[in-house]
Amino acid sequence: MQLTSYTEYALRVLLFLGTLDEGEKTNIKEISTIFSLSEHHLSKIVHELGKLGYIETIRGRNGGIRLAKRPEEIIVGAVVRETEDNLSLVECFASHGNECILTPACRLRFVLREALEAFLRVLDTYTIADLLENRTSLRALLKEQRDG
Repeated sequence: MQLTSYTEYALRVLLFLGTLDEGEKTNIKEISTIFSLSEHHLSKIVHELGKLGYIETIRGRNGGIRLAKRPEEIIVGAVVRETEDNLSLVECFASHGNECILTPACRLRFVLREALEAFLRVLDTYTIADLLENRTSLRALLKEQRDG
């Protein structure tokens, strides 16, 4: 299973925001520079994360973005489910367009569905806070990138 870059970048944004001090804000330009990502692509991700309630965007001269929830409240599995556009590992997961002739007798889709559910269950046991246990190290790496 491979997550889309969209989901990966969404998680990176949440991690980055989680390294900020309380009340501190950043902007899309800074995040795009640090991670070498397109500002346009990142804008879409930030917009969706805002709609999902994970981040808040503050407009105006002193505006920016920051987490809307505490890192302990953001469950990694939920973020993955909400940002992945297609968790269908194989054609037979789809309700439409399944042309596999083995589907009526095949057990593969059940095994793969069980594996996907196990994958998501594991992600559900982690929050952004868990991923920030090494916050000091992450902040140092981000500072290097900013200063570099």
